[in-house]
Amino acid sequence: MGLLLRKIDFRQLATALRTMDYRFLVPAVLFTFISYFLRAVRWKFLLIPEKNISLKSLYPATIIGYMANNLLPARLGEFVRAYVLAQREGLETPTVFASLVIDRLFDGFTVILMLLITLLALRLPQGMADADTALKVGGIVTFLLYCTVIVFLFLLKQQTMKTLAFVKLMLKPFPAQFSEHLIPLLGSFIAGIRMSARGGHIAAVLVSSVLIWTFAVLPVDMILQAFGIHLPITASMFIMVLLVFAVMVPASPGFIGTYHYACFKGLSTFGIAESTSISIALIIHGSAFFPVIIAGFYHLWSGKISLSAVRKAGATR
Repeated sequence: MGLLLRKIDFRQLATALRTMDYRFLVPAVLFTFISYFLRAVRWKFLLIPEKNISLKSLYPATIIGYMANNLLPARLGEFVRAYVLAQREGLETPTVFASLVIDRLFDGFTVILMLLITLLALRLPQGMADADTALKVGGIVTFLLYCTVIVFLFLLKQQTMKTLAFVKLMLKPFPAQFSEHLIPLLGSFIAGIRMSARGGHIAAVLVSSVLIWTFAVLPVDMILQAFGIHLPITASMFIMVLLVFAVMVPASPGFIGTYHYACFKGLSTFGIAESTSISIALIIHGSAFFPVIIAGFYHLWSGKISLSAVRKAGATR
């Protein structure tokens, strides 16, 4: 945040915030929650081989997980999300977490597809060769990362003992206690990776993946319009891709700083004034950050789940 705000005129920033049409915040927040609901729908189909779980359980667990991501470091919300659902539905936490790994793989490939569309359809202004190169490099790195994860999961599933032995060998430089904890966890985890082979279920996962990111991009477009900025939807996709890359960087809870800086740089690409760019970055982050925290606490309260249990779930994983 210091890097982002070091040269900003705060009077101009306040003026930019005052000129915003706050009516656009309503659809922006609504689209954000639709995106989370669609995540719960996709999760349902990923967990079908284990249990046909109601959305009444999946949606609150999803919101609580994302609330925890905003409040806890290192994306521990993913563990919290798995823990909450496992406790509610009587499932093993590693099994539920395994479904979230598949969930994130679908996210990764959907983002790569969005990046490809952006690179083909969006013409960046002249002099933005560096941004274009950064996107291409980021896309290649992300693609290779997800391919590596898929290969590892395939080997872990098909050659479990050999792969676990290899992992144990690679962990020799680390304390023995770490290896003794991780190896059994990996064994439990891979046993939980199962996916329905039914065409309808696979189609539901694919369609929901596209819709999830459609409704994740729309709030960006809504907030741009709130500031009187009318850019093609591919510009909002471009900004979203930058945000996805930014949140991969280890940062503070809620991705404060890295999120804002990536959004600011993306907006600057289109010649938007610095004060306006930072205002937009703050609103885009805030419209997803605070409503989810409020909703997460509501679902904790309605589900009679203690905050200390959520913190413990994150801390012990």
